[in-house]
Amino acid sequence: MDKGLHFTICVVTAVLLLRESSQAGEEKDPEVLAAPKPDSRGAGEGLPTLTVTTILEDPYVMVRGAELEGYCMELLGALAGMLRFQYRVKVVGDGQYGAVAAGGNWTGMIGEILRREADIAVAPLTVTSAREEVVSFTTPFLQTGIGILLRKDTASQDMSFFHFLSPFSKETWTALLFAYLLTCFCLFLVARLSPCEWNEPKNEENHFTFLNSLWFGAGALALQGATPRPQALSVRVIAVVWWLFTLALLAAYIANFTALLSSGSEQLPIQTFEDLVKQRNLEFGTLEGSSTFYYFKNSKNPIHQMIYEYMEKRREHVLVKTYQEAVQRVMDSNYAFIGESISQDLAAARHCNLIRAPEVIGARGFGIATAQASPWTKPLSIAVLKLREAGDLDYLRNKWWESSCLRQSRDRWGPLQPPALGGLFLTLGIGLTLGILAALAELSSSSRRAAAHAKVS
Repeated sequence: MDKGLHFTICVVTAVLLLRESSQAGEEKDPEVLAAPKPDSRGAGEGLPTLTVTTILEDPYVMVRGAELEGYCMELLGALAGMLRFQYRVKVVGDGQYGAVAAGGNWTGMIGEILRREADIAVAPLTVTSAREEVVSFTTPFLQTGIGILLRKDTASQDMSFFHFLSPFSKETWTALLFAYLLTCFCLFLVARLSPCEWNEPKNEENHFTFLNSLWFGAGALALQGATPRPQALSVRVIAVVWWLFTLALLAAYIANFTALLSSGSEQLPIQTFEDLVKQRNLEFGTLEGSSTFYYFKNSKNPIHQMIYEYMEKRREHVLVKTYQEAVQRVMDSNYAFIGESISQDLAAARHCNLIRAPEVIGARGFGIATAQASPWTKPLSIAVLKLREAGDLDYLRNKWWESSCLRQSRDRWGPLQPPALGGLFLTLGIGLTLGILAALAELSSSSRRAAAHAKVS
């Protein structure tokens, strides 16, 4: 009896040790990160099990301990609940999305589906014509495009010393100067023609000389009263029209200048891809073998071709392997990353010193890839549409792209820096200097006249 009890204890102990060893081996497996998940509404017995391939990319799929989480994992869970299937998630072996290799074989998640190593791919996988030829895609669950990710301090426009002139363009300032001179000349001419402006016609005295007309126009621009006062109706009509013009002009200037100061340093000189090509301060690149790279390669647009040629010539230096590497490089160096705009929006939400340029090209979508003629393609597409109609996709988008940067930027206040108003102080200094020099010239001229009249040195 004792021998039987001893044998039973040994067997149970051995079974427990083997089970712990098997669990430890599964946790250390770098490829299989999620075991089959049962349907949330039942035990999962008798349900089909799908092998799902994905790629680690924040916020779509992330590792938290021994579990996977993220936008795609929640989407996958919702689809499994709707279509009643279990799933086993594995991370793609080569860390690639899917492109044609030199030998003609597909890499990444597309290759795993073609080799039947996975049933579906749930990841930020762009739907392209080349991929659609070998696999099938569902209705896109996210819409995106191609954008430019920049670091604010490298992309911010240097504030000009004459920043106060920025509310108007050069053409506007030129037109304003021309309007000012023309109006002052008209004041001078009309005052000369009108008899009402001659106090002493016999002495030929008229207060509206050309210099006085210039002074009158300048006083109106500054909303200050200036002499001489017009007497004739014709001169008054011109003066009133000039005053109305200056009121509207100053209102537009103040409004634009206020908006310009409130926008601060977020005025980007790189607004478009053409701006990116023309500049020489920033390097730029994209993910190696990504759909973005092939978009520029196949594009007939001259600007896009220049971008592709730049990246192809420097591919060893400007192309990056992963999205995380791209974001880190943008933060650490003078580098602009060209990639999916929706992923760049996330980077800008997570890192408040990053910003995406306004232009977005190549509208596209992220879809779930399946094998061609797979029975799961249509049900998955219908399920994605139902999730969109129910607002679940918008909820997931807001949840995983949540940011505090906008709130911080609204709450942040800081005093104006010297470069913003430096030109005004320079103009004041120049004016004071000219005034002093003019006073010295007048004193010298008056002294010479007095000396000549008194016939002394």
